[in-house]
Amino acid sequence: MYQTITYSSPIGSLLLAAEGGQLKGLWIEGQKYWAATLPVQYEQRETPALTAASRWLDSYFAGKRPDPNLIPLAPSGSAFRQMVWKILLEIPYGQVVTYQQIAYRIAQKLGRQSMSAQAVGGAVGHNPISIIIPCHRVIGSDRSLTGYAGGLEKKRWLLEMEGADIEGGWAFEHK
Repeated sequence: MYQTITYSSPIGSLLLAAEGGQLKGLWIEGQKYWAATLPVQYEQRETPALTAASRWLDSYFAGKRPDPNLIPLAPSGSAFRQMVWKILLEIPYGQVVTYQQIAYRIAQKLGRQSMSAQAVGGAVGHNPISIIIPCHRVIGSDRSLTGYAGGLEKKRWLLEMEGADIEGGWAFEHK
């Protein structure tokens, strides 16, 4: 059974969910696909995974750069989505990449000539562990802040808090 807690953050209430000692979800209140992978039955109870996620968020919102690998992450999704989310974890704090750059990396991994940036966008948008799996660090090729399930104002806030240089370089080689 899933366990949940609510975390009060500078961008609003966050719902955290865990199961079997692993973090399964972190949703910003009111976001698109809110709690989409949360089963109908769950209990509100603190667990070690939820405590670890709360401490990570405390550190993150204090302006530190906590390592997401310190939390046992287990987002539910297809193999393709898992591949995208794993790449999101490679984006350094305070840096940005494009959907196209992620698509290029996936195409390379799959031995393909190309991959749809739109398909990548769908996977990024369905990320069930917001902030910790940093989907807010993905922007449009024209450097626009596009497509954040939590809302563009929250994406902007997170990037500004991290000191991201949206007009500067890319975290990955630009394709």
